[in-house]
Amino acid sequence: MRPTRSAALPALREDRANRAWGLNIVSAAVAVEAKNVSKIFGAGVGEVRALDNVSVTIRQNEFFTLLGPSGCGKTTLLRLIAGFEMPTEGSILLDGEEVAHLPPFKRHVNTVFQNYALFPHMTVAQNVAFGLEMLGKGKAEVQQTVAAMLKLVRMEELKDRRTSQISGGQQQRVALARALAPRPKVLLLDEPLSALDLKLRKEMQIELKRMQLETGITFIFVTHDQEEALTMSDRIAVMSKGNILQVGSPTEIYEHPADRFVADFIGETNFIEAEVTERIGDDGRIKLPSGIQVPHKVTTSAGVGSRVTLAIRPERIDLVKADADAHFTGKVSNIVYFGTDTTFHIDLESGQGVTVRMQNRLGHRDVLQVGDVVGLRVEPEAMQVLRD
Repeated sequence: MRPTRSAALPALREDRANRAWGLNIVSAAVAVEAKNVSKIFGAGVGEVRALDNVSVTIRQNEFFTLLGPSGCGKTTLLRLIAGFEMPTEGSILLDGEEVAHLPPFKRHVNTVFQNYALFPHMTVAQNVAFGLEMLGKGKAEVQQTVAAMLKLVRMEELKDRRTSQISGGQQQRVALARALAPRPKVLLLDEPLSALDLKLRKEMQIELKRMQLETGITFIFVTHDQEEALTMSDRIAVMSKGNILQVGSPTEIYEHPADRFVADFIGETNFIEAEVTERIGDDGRIKLPSGIQVPHKVTTSAGVGSRVTLAIRPERIDLVKADADAHFTGKVSNIVYFGTDTTFHIDLESGQGVTVRMQNRLGHRDVLQVGDVVGLRVEPEAMQVLRD
């Protein structure tokens, strides 16, 4: 049964209110699903397994990022969703329907490439209109949609200028407008910010998120830049060697990395070897290199007596006096000033080096000097026990 107009209005008002406040309410419905997908290029000794039995679910109205180093398989997965490659094994589903047999133009997806692929002899407006005209849309609808898209990407004043006469950042906005114009259910973005300078890249990160919020279209974004992923994403899939290692929100990925690769790839991390001394279920105690034992959750398979690796973010370490309350003791070996914060390099008594990052408003930079002996204190929840 279709909802009545009066029944639909509260939900519509709520959605508009959420968007007005900048809240992205991700649907529980599935937009894209990869099931046990593998992709093999070549054969025999030259065989390359770009994807190895990958499964992932991407929701409607979600900004989802595939993050990883070059060669990890993220672009291959994007191309499988777009239809530019066929899976060797497994299924690709859009809105619950298998699409492996469909060519790209019959899938409700569009792609923004690294090089934008604009027509330099056409104006901005003509580039945006091109896809709509190829779909056979009427002139009035094309004009209305082009106007709306140019407003969305804030390019109305340059609509009559050729794309060869505008900047790289402006070209990227045109490419986005052209891709969004047909209202695809899913927009695929293959490292579209990589060619921009740092300042413009940061501006476009905010703009991309704004566009996704305003359109409600599912964005699947490919990048090797951790900051881009953390800044824009509702969820992130961290990939390595053709596998997805962890999927979660930016907070989950950063604060609770599943293994050493994820912890090391996302931000700066200290790795400390420790020993499990007690364990009942997930509750246990960890002995640090200093000999101090602290209570800690152990959600890995490590048993009593096992060596484990702790990941500790530099900003989660407090510098204190070198006394019995400190978890570690060490000597300041270097101090690096970054403006908003300062990084202290500490050589622990155990011989391991760690970094500590503190905001300059706290005044530690003026108090501590190279050669000073300091204590380091870490709250147990800031010590992440990594998966083997």
